[in-house]
Amino acid sequence: MSDTNVTVQVQGFGDVTVPVGADFVAVLAAAGRANDPAVLAVSVDGVTLDLTAAVAGPCRASFLTFEDEAGFEVFRHSTAHLLAHAVLRLFPEAQPTIGPVVEEGFYYDFAVRPITPEDLAAIEAEMAKIVAENHPVARLELSREDALKAFAANPFKVEMIQAFEEGSITAYRQGEFTDLCRGPHVPRTGMIKAVKLTKMAGAYWRGDQNNQQLQRIYGVSFPDAARLDAYLAAIEAAKERDHRKIGQEMDLFSFHDEGTGFPFWHGKGMTLRNTVVEYWREVHRNYGYNEILTPAILNMSLWQTSGHYDHYRKNMYVTTIDDVPHAVKPMNCPGGLLVYKSRMHSYKEFPLRVAELGAVHRHEMSGVLHGLFRVRSFTQDDAHIFCTPEQVEAAVVETIGLVFEMYKTFGFTEVAVELSTRPLQGSIGTDEMWQVAEAGLAAALTTKEIDFQLNPGDGAFYGPKIDFHVKDCMGRSWQCGTIQVDFSMPERFHATYEAEDGTRKVPVMIHRAILGSLERFIGILIENCAGKFPLWLNPTQVKVLPVGDKFADYAKQVTATLTAAGIRAEADLRNEKLGKKVRDAQMQHVNYQLVCGGREAENGTVSVRARNGEDLGPMAVADLVARLKDENARRVL
Repeated sequence: MSDTNVTVQVQGFGDVTVPVGADFVAVLAAAGRANDPAVLAVSVDGVTLDLTAAVAGPCRASFLTFEDEAGFEVFRHSTAHLLAHAVLRLFPEAQPTIGPVVEEGFYYDFAVRPITPEDLAAIEAEMAKIVAENHPVARLELSREDALKAFAANPFKVEMIQAFEEGSITAYRQGEFTDLCRGPHVPRTGMIKAVKLTKMAGAYWRGDQNNQQLQRIYGVSFPDAARLDAYLAAIEAAKERDHRKIGQEMDLFSFHDEGTGFPFWHGKGMTLRNTVVEYWREVHRNYGYNEILTPAILNMSLWQTSGHYDHYRKNMYVTTIDDVPHAVKPMNCPGGLLVYKSRMHSYKEFPLRVAELGAVHRHEMSGVLHGLFRVRSFTQDDAHIFCTPEQVEAAVVETIGLVFEMYKTFGFTEVAVELSTRPLQGSIGTDEMWQVAEAGLAAALTTKEIDFQLNPGDGAFYGPKIDFHVKDCMGRSWQCGTIQVDFSMPERFHATYEAEDGTRKVPVMIHRAILGSLERFIGILIENCAGKFPLWLNPTQVKVLPVGDKFADYAKQVTATLTAAGIRAEADLRNEKLGKKVRDAQMQHVNYQLVCGGREAENGTVSVRARNGEDLGPMAVADLVARLKDENARRVL
């Protein structure tokens, strides 16, 4: 091979040879996919780049489409630029600020006069024109001086440029529009075939209410109209399942301006939450975990030692105690390590399983807050397994079994699995540590015969990870559980154990969560069930409905009997007609309605009606109690 050529390992195509300095468009052509309209960008050794990036040397590359998470983000972020381009055409005085990808699509914030719903239609039309014009999207490398000159009229961009390090300033140009951006982007505007602007909101610059208020425009985009139509249809269906709407109707939780992003749990919501937690605790006891609880606020030096200060400081809430900087914990791991270090340990205790339902706090930007799905205070079902390197694979195999057991109980049987490897930048630990950790996770998945997708470069800063994505009844995927192998943090904390040979060694620390955020998981459950929880989860399992005031005392008696048996029952003693009481119970998604009239009071029975409308007929109260207790115990779905 000539010194002027280089080999690129292309995933799915094998090795291709191109001249050094050629771009990945040439690599794409050499792989037999020239002008492939589905290819949006390229992942090179785990880093997402523009297709116009130059090949600097031998590397591994995979071409990204809309189906890939990284390609999806490139597409959506490119659409945010398309939005800003259209807004400036229609409102030349507007000042664009930032336009990130978020869970529900993308948004862009502007300093501009108020945008109206009619304006959104005009902006969409202008975006369609720019798509039809099919402008190439070009990356520009700028000096600080050139960047400040190019964006001098936009004080928001100037502020951003002044915060950048010299040599790291890039912008992207499409047609007459240029925006400050790290990229990467799609090659041409014509690739963004289908766009829908979904809503508007107010936002403050950098999320600080002391700063200027901006106009935020949200949207979604797809490579074709068919996918957009399917998405919009699914959104309409999802509105009826929106956990925020159902949470209000069922009196589960609320949000208030006095604590933006912090959920307030109501009585019935706590019943649901505690039922989930009780099941979690039962499973963890069965698997040999000890539960701990660590403080919410800890000395800043702890977060510097753990590495979280370097990686999370922008999202941490800080305070000063006795003139010493402290922080509210964004993660539970360092506290768990302090508990581990509080006494000596022997290899004979391993694997040592320690679990914590720990409340953590992270400062999320106001624009991304979304019901229980994105909050500023949430509970992680964390656990840490301390073990020897030889025990890693077996511990991970056991944990994978625990993950699938819990998901099945909640009704999630479709689970996609990803293995994420070492980030190219910002990770801690040695090459050897990472190689052993990655091999251990891969071997565990192979042992369990689980198909998984490799996600290069997307591991945590301290270790590789397995992520679990559950699919709900609407086909939506939610990332919930994770298993992460960490050789580095125990070493940073000088955690040790007495090995079999009598020496002191550093344990491996396996971080894992099953539900992830308890708040987010409950939000997913609410939408998956549309509020129609299985009996074992429902805050109100039974409504007892007397036929008039004459039978109120019997209804109270039945309710007391059910409650004493551990059934969550309520009597509806309102002065309303029976038909209305039945309809209201159905609207509240109660599993069973029990009608109590003269015949029932005389015979010691109730007339049972299921939530689905099935009439189960008269039933002795004792028989009903036995039936419901059995259904609860088996956690019937």
